[in-house]
Amino acid sequence: MEYHPQPTAGEARPWAFPAPERGALPNGLTVLRCHRPGQQVVAVEIFLDAPLDAEPEGLDGVATIMARALSEGTDKRSAEEFAAELERCGATLDAHADHPGLRVSLEVPVSRLTKALGLVAEALRAPAFAESEIERLVGNRLDEIPHEQANPARRAAKQLSKELFPATARMSRPRQGTEETVRRIDATAVRAFFDAHVRPSTATAVVVGDLTEVDLDALLAETLGDWSGNAGQARPVPPITADDTGRVVVVDRPGAVQTQLLIGRIGADRHDSVWPAQVLGTYCLGGTLTSRLDRVLREEKGYTYGVRAFGQVLRSTAPGSSSGSTGAAMLAISGSVDTESTGPALDDLWKVLRTLAAEGLTDAERETAVQNLVGVAPLKYETAASVAGTLADQVEQHLPDDYQAKLYARLAETGTVEATAAVVNAFPVDRLVTVLVGDASRIAEPVRALGIGEVTVVSG
Repeated sequence: MEYHPQPTAGEARPWAFPAPERGALPNGLTVLRCHRPGQQVVAVEIFLDAPLDAEPEGLDGVATIMARALSEGTDKRSAEEFAAELERCGATLDAHADHPGLRVSLEVPVSRLTKALGLVAEALRAPAFAESEIERLVGNRLDEIPHEQANPARRAAKQLSKELFPATARMSRPRQGTEETVRRIDATAVRAFFDAHVRPSTATAVVVGDLTEVDLDALLAETLGDWSGNAGQARPVPPITADDTGRVVVVDRPGAVQTQLLIGRIGADRHDSVWPAQVLGTYCLGGTLTSRLDRVLREEKGYTYGVRAFGQVLRSTAPGSSSGSTGAAMLAISGSVDTESTGPALDDLWKVLRTLAAEGLTDAERETAVQNLVGVAPLKYETAASVAGTLADQVEQHLPDDYQAKLYARLAETGTVEATAAVVNAFPVDRLVTVLVGDASRIAEPVRALGIGEVTVVSG
């Protein structure tokens, strides 16, 4: 029998988040390109500086309707023709509006990139915004609102934003508008918002994929490079202020068999030096099935299928901005429990937070978090779309191009004591706004007895 020696493991290759190459087109469009050998599906993310707080008063939701309308026809093609051309390219195109601005996302086989990017450029250069299409999109949005209102998690998020932010702040109101504001939106309003805020000089395109056979400079010149627009005016960015006075708001759902929990406040965003430690500590608290919250509320007590703690950036301001405002992240804990367990579950959740403040995280918890956050990064960024999405996040949050690469190094260097301090500061037991969507007649009194803040009941 022929003997074959057992293969040995090769030397581990170091991994780092891909570094993009930055440039600009003559029309002012910023371009980030990232060559990823083997990625035959190219991802393109285009960030447009059209934030929600720029929507005209009384027209909340116009940015969302505009985003949806970008793929509904141009000056050259009807909505049906545009969709057919995209389909022939094997491409997917999506656009959505959020507080920082509008994102257009394209995925397409590299062999059809020229055609697909030409369609995107056409949509940005000359969208039709036909009255019939805008009316249809407004009708679709109005149909969505009752379903969102009925969804406990969406209802809780809506109430938390209303509680945290001043009524005059755009962040206090639903991202995609209310029934009242969406009804006012027409083609004229959509066109006006587009003309005021969508231009190449304030936009950034991120292109990620295998670009070996692609003359990207020529391709961009004949597609996005043909898009024109004025330079635009610098727009003041309103500061983010929030009221995190400890309190409880019960959104009444008579007869509900479960209670949706959403507990939150506003904290540091990615520009703050505490962010890596905050990410690590928050992950230890509630980032996975082995976190403290799950260990107590799910495994030991059986209250829930899972509770998560997370930080979500709302909006960032460029360093040195003349507005003087800063960014912020939503720091939150979310989950659901059965109605009878609402009081006991909240009691135990607060005990977890108090114990964390008194005793701190363990080295084992910190080590597991680092392994999970840093160790899986190469898998997380296997696709071009995941890399492009993160690079576009950095653009809209005014972060340097090497931010994500440095973040993983900083996470690995963060110690247990530092992570503990960050998560305790992120979730102080007396500065949390708690929203409960459930049966007020059964949960309000048990929650009042906990003493975690004044309890108010509002209509569901």
